[in-house]
Amino acid sequence: MPFNRLVVIGFVCVLIGAVLPFAIVMRWVESTFFLNFLAFGASMVGIFLGVIGTAMYVGDSRRKRENDWYER
Repeated sequence: MPFNRLVVIGFVCVLIGAVLPFAIVMRWVESTFFLNFLAFGASMVGIFLGVIGTAMYVGDSRRKRENDWYER
């Protein structure tokens, strides 16, 4: 999976993990045990996917720079 797709999916998960508790606190959505853990899980998965996607991007760009350095 391309790194930019991982970062976008991670961002959406973190956004869900932030909006869901806000909706619960504003009493737009009833607080349930499942929704609380869903918000927590979405936030954690989003952070991990964002970090993994960023690491893939950095590794790819470093590899390209090293190849350019040795080809000159």
